[in-house]
Amino acid sequence: MRVLVTGGAGYIGSVMVRVLAGASHDVLIVDDLSKGHVEAIEGFDLERVDIDDRSALRMACSRFKPEAAMHFAGLSLVGESMEEPLDYFRVNLSGSLNLLLALVDTGCGSLVFSSSAAVYGAPESVPIAEDASTDPISPYGVSKLTFERVLSYVARAGDIRFASLRYFNAAGADLGNGLGEDHHPESHLIPRVILAALGKEPVASIYGDDYPTPDGTCVRDYIHISDLCRAHMLALDHLGSGGESGIFNLGNGSGFSVREVIDSVASVSGREFEVSVAGRRPGDPPSLVASSEKARRVLGWEPSFTDVGSIVETAWSWHSAHPDGYA
Repeated sequence: MRVLVTGGAGYIGSVMVRVLAGASHDVLIVDDLSKGHVEAIEGFDLERVDIDDRSALRMACSRFKPEAAMHFAGLSLVGESMEEPLDYFRVNLSGSLNLLLALVDTGCGSLVFSSSAAVYGAPESVPIAEDASTDPISPYGVSKLTFERVLSYVARAGDIRFASLRYFNAAGADLGNGLGEDHHPESHLIPRVILAALGKEPVASIYGDDYPTPDGTCVRDYIHISDLCRAHMLALDHLGSGGESGIFNLGNGSGFSVREVIDSVASVSGREFEVSVAGRRPGDPPSLVASSEKARRVLGWEPSFTDVGSIVETAWSWHSAHPDGYA
């Protein structure tokens, strides 16, 4: 199958490209390389295209004629979205609409969309199921939820089928392919703490220790990058075999606090490092933990990495071997 992957040079996308190629799919990466790394996709076909550029997207789709697509491209920092909401709506909404128009115009049959737990906002209870109230508290979450709603109407009209995967905190490394998490600046908790353990950052920061959680720090559900990409493959197969469009949560169903992650990095690395406490970040809910029962039942998905320690071990292995990232 011909599969177009937007954001394929990024953290999740580059691992996904390897999984698709391993399953004998023909892959075209669409990425403007503003966040991704060309070193992560050596040997794969790349169209250096910004999803803001509708005509360039249309030309790429016309040449490749994708039968399916996976959409990872976009802006993804909650805090940044609070400061730059227009950028998030421009890229995550307008850019995604450009892609959808190009896919429909060239006859693409299915789309697997990288959504987010941010669509739930601050949930009333956890674990969170797909039918929980959606009330995002950041422009990032709003942009993801709005495009999901666009997809539901387009699918209802019969133009394309979709699977929207609302995942929680992607983490870890694909050690077999030498792929890891390399963002500049880094905003995700596990790599930030690891960088502190490596001496690449002065401290590991906790943003808020007064949340209504057991230790006062935010609680999150971490999902290993390999488990995440396996779920995307199962979603692609589901759509390819005639399965209905749908929304699926992806997480382990277990929450770990910021302090627990910091303790895990300290244990795995054997390093001592400074930890500081700062104020809360706007848009951060106290606890986000998934119920992935639907993904298990419909897609047959089960996570292999079920504790934060095993996820941190893979991340530590990659970062300690690549202290400066892909550079």
